[in-house]
Amino acid sequence: MSDKTAFVTVGTTKFDNLITTVLSPTILEALSARNYRHLILQIGNSSLEPDCTARYGFHKIETFKLSPSIGKYMQSADLVISHAGAGSVLEALEKHKHLIVVINDLLMDNHQVELAEQLYRDEYLYYCTCPNLLNIIQTMDLTKLKPFVNDKSADIANFINKIMGFR
Repeated sequence: MSDKTAFVTVGTTKFDNLITTVLSPTILEALSARNYRHLILQIGNSSLEPDCTARYGFHKIETFKLSPSIGKYMQSADLVISHAGAGSVLEALEKHKHLIVVINDLLMDNHQVELAEQLYRDEYLYYCTCPNLLNIIQTMDLTKLKPFVNDKSADIANFINKIMGFR
């Protein structure tokens, strides 16, 4: 079995809890137990300076703040761990990536939960909050996820963002 890559994205907002959760020893060990050896974290506007020392079975841990497109990072990943923003979620699904959506439970009006719940019910992804991420990683069966078929995801994400007042 070859070494795998996990890509984490928090989008443009701050989601420091997701960054610190993913970099915790228990999460790194759980990912390593599933043969993930390369971790890439897109940390958005965080002021955190994560420790990128290779550890817990990871050969390489790297971070970056923002990129005009995270598509190339998603494409190279075997697993995407994403915030619940519609654009990132739909982009990962369109690229046929195994996906764990992590809900930011600190957001007051968290409309993103409904999207994640529906896509979970449709068997396209797993979703959780930061405290439940370890359990999801340990118990997920990625072979049970269905491939997502939709080439209009960008239009859908833009529409959702527009009606929610984000654009």
